[in-house]
Amino acid sequence: MIKKYNIAIIGVTGIVGETLLELLAERDFPVEKLFPLASEKSIGNTVLFRDKPLLVEALSTFDFSTTDFAFFAAGTDVSLQYAPIAAKAGCIVIDKSTAFRHDPEVPLVVPEVNPEVLKKCPKNIIANPNCTTIPLVAVIKPIYDKFGIERINIATYQSVSGAGKSGIEALAKETAALLNGQRISETPLEKQIAFNVIPKIDSFHENGYTIEEMKLVWETQKILNDKKIKVNPTAVRVPVFFGHSAAVHIDTTQFADASAVRELLEKTPGIVVMDDDNYPTPVTDAADHDAIFVGRIRNTISHHNGINLWIVADNVRKGAALNAIQIAELLAHQSFYKH
Repeated sequence: MIKKYNIAIIGVTGIVGETLLELLAERDFPVEKLFPLASEKSIGNTVLFRDKPLLVEALSTFDFSTTDFAFFAAGTDVSLQYAPIAAKAGCIVIDKSTAFRHDPEVPLVVPEVNPEVLKKCPKNIIANPNCTTIPLVAVIKPIYDKFGIERINIATYQSVSGAGKSGIEALAKETAALLNGQRISETPLEKQIAFNVIPKIDSFHENGYTIEEMKLVWETQKILNDKKIKVNPTAVRVPVFFGHSAAVHIDTTQFADASAVRELLEKTPGIVVMDDDNYPTPVTDAADHDAIFVGRIRNTISHHNGINLWIVADNVRKGAALNAIQIAELLAHQSFYKH
C-alpha cells in the first residue's frame, strides 16, 4: 500500500499556493489530508483540491504535529516566524522564501541537480531556490560536470508573475488603461511595466547589483557547492505575464562544442531543447508547462571556451511550486522526473 501524507500549504491563496494545489493533484501526490493555511484575512475562504472545497484555516493556531510536509509560500516574514515551529513539531518544511537559503544547515535543493544534500537536514527545513536560479542550475549542471565552468554572465527577463498577483494585476490594468488613452497614476512595480522594461528587481545591494541579481550568485555557488564559479547577473522585469527567460553566456574550463552541449542537454531529464531554426519563448512554450526549455545554443565568437544559450521556464511552476513538490516526491521515494 502506498503511504499517504498530510500536507499543509501556507499562503494557499497566493499564486504559488494555488499552483501547489494544482500540481499536487496533477502529479497524483499521495495526500491523506490537505490543510490550506493563510493569514487572518483569508480565513473562511474556500479552495479547491481534487474538485473538493476546503476551508482555509488560520496559520497562527495550526498544530503542525498533524502534518508530514508543510509548503511555505507566504513570504520571508511568515517563514521566519512559523517554519521553525512547524519543523520543531516534526513536520518537514519546504520553504519558498529567502528566509533560510543562506543557512549552512538548511539544504538549498533542485532535485535534478543536488538531491544528495537532502541526506542532511538537521533543522527539518529545506529551502527552495529563486525562480531564476532553478532553471539556470538545472541547465548548467551537466555542462559543469562534463566541461567545467569558470564564469557565467546572465541577463534575466522576468515576467510580472514573479512579483505575485499584484504584478499580474498591474500589467493588466496598465495595458488596458494605456490602450484606452488613460494615464497611469501609480504602480506597485515602482515604474510603469506595460510596454516597458524595468532593469531593477528588488532593492539594491551595496555593490550596485540588486538583491534579485545577487540571489543568482549566492544560490548557484551553494547548489553546485563551488564558491569559485563567478556569476555576473542582470535582472530585468518585462511585460510578460508568465515565464522567465535568460540569455546565458558560459565560460567553460574545457572547450565545449555547441553540438556536444546540445546533445548533452537533449539527454538531460526535465530539459527540452528547441534549437536550429526553432527557439522557445515564455508565452508560446514555457507558460503552464513543467519542462525547462533551451535554445540558441552556440559557441561564442568573441573568445575561446564560450557557450551561449537561451533558457525559458514557467517561473510559478518549475521556478517555484513544481520544484518544491519534486523535493517532497524525492523524500517520499517517488519519481520527480514525471512531467
